[in-house]
Amino acid sequence: MTVVPAQNNGPAGFDTETFERVPPHSREAEMSVLGSMMLSKEAAIECQDILQEQDYYFPHHATIHRLIVDLHARGVPCDPIQLGAELHRGNDLTRIGGAPYLHTLVQSVDTPANATYHADIVRERGVLRRLIEAGIAITQAGFAGHGSIEENVAEAAARIAAVVEGTGKEDDFVLPEDTLEHTLDQVENNKNNDGVTGAPTGFIDLDSLTNGFQPGQMVVVAARPGMGKSTFAMDIARACAVKHQIPAAFISLEMDIDELNMRLLSAESKVALHHLRLGTTTDEDWTSLARHLPRISQAPLYINDSATTLATIQAKLRRLKSRRPDLGLVVIDYLQLVTTSGRRPESRQQEVSDISRSLKLLAKELQVPIIALSQLNRGPELRTDKKPMVSDLRESGSIEQDADIVVLLHREDAYDKESARSGEVDLIIAKHRGGPTATITVGNQLHYSRFVDMVAT
Repeated sequence: MTVVPAQNNGPAGFDTETFERVPPHSREAEMSVLGSMMLSKEAAIECQDILQEQDYYFPHHATIHRLIVDLHARGVPCDPIQLGAELHRGNDLTRIGGAPYLHTLVQSVDTPANATYHADIVRERGVLRRLIEAGIAITQAGFAGHGSIEENVAEAAARIAAVVEGTGKEDDFVLPEDTLEHTLDQVENNKNNDGVTGAPTGFIDLDSLTNGFQPGQMVVVAARPGMGKSTFAMDIARACAVKHQIPAAFISLEMDIDELNMRLLSAESKVALHHLRLGTTTDEDWTSLARHLPRISQAPLYINDSATTLATIQAKLRRLKSRRPDLGLVVIDYLQLVTTSGRRPESRQQEVSDISRSLKLLAKELQVPIIALSQLNRGPELRTDKKPMVSDLRESGSIEQDADIVVLLHREDAYDKESARSGEVDLIIAKHRGGPTATITVGNQLHYSRFVDMVAT
């Protein structure tokens, strides 16, 4: 990274002289690493596991590193003569300083045994440079003042996350003796949790199939309009927050807080939703509401009806996670209503794909399951049996790719009022990464804005 001093051409209030210092780097360490990689195959293997091209301050060193890694991958010797021939073939030899410079790199090495220590120095300097770049960009964005506060905070967080991602030198391989104690502790905890290791869904068969929704998962709940996907998602959020006191977030882009509260009250107190909406509640209804109100009002269910852009959703959830590290579940209702800010993608399908991927990465970052509701296209209505399929997901096939679990909702009585299965809802688990698929039938109590296990109907 080269920072060029500017004369009065930065944003208002931005002191360019602050950034005139030479960015962190170590020429000697970079030379030693490259020389060691040429001298020792073992050093090359260890260093390429620590370093990437972007970690080098000098572009010609990054070019040499890339070619050394490529030659080793092809099983080709990597001495200065062979490397020089390859650089000459790619018209890069003169640009890196010529063949003599390759011999200079080798001569700079005391012993290849120190290669990993020098590689750590190169990597650390590279991280510091990227941190400086991110800081400058964040400062410039702050002075420019474009976009909302939430969008600027989200962009800043994303820049910092990009810097720190992958900065730790970790060995991906571990021995059983290092991990078995934790595994056995988990087995013991699972016994006490009745096998539900993630966020409970409130449905016996679904919990049995999934063991609860796990941290980092993206769960897509999809249906045609009017099938009850928002009701189903609220059922899961209620199971976490009201029944188990697990903090849950419900971000609604379709309904306001009053509507969501009415659905919550109806489902918990078994007061008909239309009574709450029309104000026709009876004394018995008020008695039931009063009995359940303390439990509902104390539930850690965080509802938001103002976040509409991806950046805002990311910023608000990151902030909530910092406040509530034990956040156990997130619901986003629904995916096709989320928009992106800034540069528009080529198509709405690409935009939905970007949003889907970002939500999956957010679930991994926050280590919470994210339930993303999604619309289906008209495919089910054009088929005889009306049952939805994963291919019916609207606007983006990447939703299926990003999802760990896909739940499709189907109600026969939505198409046939005289159906023998009136009052039943099929939860079609059409995708279950690492687990079985199945169809689970639950009861439909939409007059109370809820679904229930069949044994409870």
